[in-house]
Amino acid sequence: QVQLVESGGGSVQPGESLRLSCAASGITFSIYTMGWYRQAPGKQRELVARIRSGGSTVYADNVKGRFTISRDNAKRTVALQMNSLKREDTAVYYCKAEITASGRYYWGQGTQVTVSS
Repeated sequence: QVQLVESGGGSVQPGESLRLSCAASGITFSIYTMGWYRQAPGKQRELVARIRSGGSTVYADNVKGRFTISRDNAKRTVALQMNSLKREDTAVYYCKAEITASGRYYWGQGTQVTVSS
């Protein structure tokens, strides 16, 4: 049984930081591309950042320089360090594990991030 469990969400003020974590089980974690996506109310789910099995990363333009994705294959976790948070970062953040070539993917249940003064 595959499980992706996100944690670390919460409510912060603009300019503050949060660190999200996703713990995976039931998959061979090291071979999966891991990603963080987000969905704001009334909007489509969008890619925030992605890290391949080899460690290469991709970021959405609107988070470059503020967010950092990292993975720990030994602990089977992927993290998203979010700095200088803005109101527009408010969304539910989802962890995704995928093997693009096979079309196999799994989603976590999501964690809420709210940025408000």
